[in-house]
Amino acid sequence: MEKSRVWAAAAIAAGLVFLGLMIPRAARINRSYERFVSVKGLCEREVMADKAIWPIQYKVAGNDLATVYAELEAKNALVKKFLKEGGVQDGEISVSAPTLSDKLAQEYGSNDRAFRYVAKEVMTVCSADVEKVLALMSRQGTLVRSGIAPDNEYGSQPEFLFEGLNSLKPEMIEEATRNAREAAQKFAADSRSRLGKLRQAAQGSFSIEPRDSNTPYIKHVRVVTSVTYYLD
Repeated sequence: MEKSRVWAAAAIAAGLVFLGLMIPRAARINRSYERFVSVKGLCEREVMADKAIWPIQYKVAGNDLATVYAELEAKNALVKKFLKEGGVQDGEISVSAPTLSDKLAQEYGSNDRAFRYVAKEVMTVCSADVEKVLALMSRQGTLVRSGIAPDNEYGSQPEFLFEGLNSLKPEMIEEATRNAREAAQKFAADSRSRLGKLRQAAQGSFSIEPRDSNTPYIKHVRVVTSVTYYLD
């Protein structure tokens, strides 16, 4: 009976000693989870747009409706000829239904205008050959000399898109993450710590913007990743 009590007391004592030794270690491990660094990594690229959408808008004014429509059809033929001579295919050209305004039928505004009817047409080029479209845009003077003045009002501006983002994503994310890790390693070295395991990572959204207002066909692609590492 006495031996059992002795062994029980010894076991309790050993357990208390072991517990006492483990508590500081557990505290150190717990505190290690509170030490971390959050950094961001940036990756940027400049790429050429891979799709061009060019609406060519023009108007015809007159007092005889039949004459206005005949002139509009003639201008349609001239614009299409200009585009096809520049290498644009039929499948890259779309023509909207013409819009017509009758100044005499309007309830508001003055009716003492030179022309009663104004018809507007929009012919749109949508092509993956951006260089071809840019070359045609630089030769718009040919249309002007043919009596067609492209109307560059709001809504008829050319648009350039970049749709090849998926081919860039893996490389850009890898570079952004690598840049973030380098920043974290620098922080760890400056704080006399060692970079530990990855705690959390978040891929930021990609942004695609024109490089500048004068070259909207050159795109600036950007992504920022946020990464958190434990510090040992």
